Amino acid sequence: MRPGIHPESRPVVFRDRAADALFLTRSTATASKTIEWRDGNTYPLIDVEISSAGHPVYTGRARVVDSAGRVERFERRYGRQAALRG
Repeated sequence: MRPGIHPESRPVVFRDRAADALFLTRSTATASKTIEWRDGNTYPLIDVEISSAGHPVYTGRARVVDSAGRVERFERRYGRQAALRG
């Protein structure tokens, strides 16, 4: 790597406001707020709207859309010929 062209990576705490979860990780993001972590050190704090702690796909609360069922319902309602013409 060429020196001086990459942003500095440092420990940062991300707070998921929706799930009330905190994550300590490395990032190049800047923050104006700080928080004291469990280890006693103070880290920059970045608030995020959604993370893996609150996202339905990761928490198992995701709804699966049944597109095949909608197609079958359309064909029952309007007939197979309407589906082939349109």
